[in-house]
Amino acid sequence: MKSILIKDTTWEERERIVREALFGACGVDCEFCSGCDNLGGGRIEAIYQPYIDGEKEIEEINAEYRAPFVR
Repeated sequence: MKSILIKDTTWEERERIVREALFGACGVDCEFCSGCDNLGGGRIEAIYQPYIDGEKEIEEINAEYRAPFVR
């Protein structure tokens, strides 16, 4: 498996990684969906824009998203 770290990917590859990960499973528009436990929280791919833009790794984004829920 190829690395998905920012240093090992291009912007285009990161965008594809996010889209395939989010929409590959169901192919549904996320706007009002709760299928991935976003609970109708809007377009979940926006959460991963900092990864696509090369600002934060996926691991960091996921940790920040979960932080309010984990004790």
